[in-house]
Amino acid sequence: MAKKKIAQDEVEIDYSLNDLLLRGRVSAPAIEKELPSGDKIVEFRLIVSREKGEGVDTLDIAAWSAKSRRSALSLKSDEWIEVSGSIHRRFWKAASGLASRWQVEAIEIRRI
Repeated sequence: MAKKKIAQDEVEIDYSLNDLLLRGRVSAPAIEKELPSGDKIVEFRLIVSREKGEGVDTLDIAAWSAKSRRSALSLKSDEWIEVSGSIHRRFWKAASGLASRWQVEAIEIRRI
């Protein structure tokens, strides 16, 4: 992507936005994990329908804050929820080398 050339005294404006809202059904109860760093994370999957009823997608959701972890752990299978947050690519060392995956970071989880 070409960047706009700017004068030294100007500040380049970043129009990026990583903000999402998802609604769907919980696929299974959430699982709490402790990372090697000692951080705790709660993960679950959200089933969302595709446009025009042409199938579904299952998305990985991660809850990092204490509030969102508590909310995630209280979810039940097939429960309808709304998740607001952002998407991130997570990297880690696997047996075969560097690995990564896309994950939604839940800021707020709400039953609907």
